[in-house]
Amino acid sequence: MAKTAQRRRILNVPGTLVLVGAGKMGSALLASWLRLGLNPKKVVVIEPHPAKELTALKRRGLRLNPASKTIGAAAVIVLAVKPQVAPAALPTLTPLLGAKTLVLSIMAGRTLRFLAQALPNAAIVRAMPNTPAAIGRGITVACPNARVTAAQRALAHQLLAATGTVEWIDDEGLMDAVTAVSGSGPAYVFLLAETLARAGKAAGLPAALAEKLARATVAGAGELLHRSELDAATLRSNVTSPGGTTAAALDVLMGEGGLDALLTKAVAAAAKRGRDLAG
Repeated sequence: MAKTAQRRRILNVPGTLVLVGAGKMGSALLASWLRLGLNPKKVVVIEPHPAKELTALKRRGLRLNPASKTIGAAAVIVLAVKPQVAPAALPTLTPLLGAKTLVLSIMAGRTLRFLAQALPNAAIVRAMPNTPAAIGRGITVACPNARVTAAQRALAHQLLAATGTVEWIDDEGLMDAVTAVSGSGPAYVFLLAETLARAGKAAGLPAALAEKLARATVAGAGELLHRSELDAATLRSNVTSPGGTTAAALDVLMGEGGLDALLTKAVAAAAKRGRDLAG
């Protein structure tokens, strides 16, 4: 049974996969695909500043920055470049588009309409992953255009699921809110750990101990939330004794102008910025 399950996890792409951009997220995706058994000989990476780890993969057959005329039609083109370079980068990819090519974009802010204008008649999936993808614990929200077939959607799901959970939406208008919650969300959690450590130091803890306690507490609570079937509100309630120390702190955090109001304002600001960047 174990061998059968392992075989089912092997990732197979029906042709060449072209990864455009191998920064942190592009590299995280590539590493996950290779761990799932994707043949490096099927992979082309276009990256002007490749890391040593990427260059080393050439020994396994990965093609790094080959001439476009040698690539041919791609089965999948994954767009992982920074959104500001997209207008210059995308037109160079048109020779790689075939009748069945899937374009999978993880660029923040770049809409399906923008992508379709640069890559006419392409089947396109717009996706927003987040940084926990680097350890296989990410979550990605994906939205297809009308040209994406069921088989292409399944392929996109496999590629994205290599780094964690995948959710699909049909309303692209939700993507700015998705970006504000899950795309930017890890930074909010890291800020919580930073702030909690500073608060511990202000309460008299040695700096090293305060930072260790904050880091372990945020990480452990996140793992508990991940593993538990209970929702976040119930887990919070379970550690809050009436009239106790946690309740005293939550009276501040949940009071007027507290965490709920701040995060609502923060997410709204991030979503607005996403809309502004998209034009």
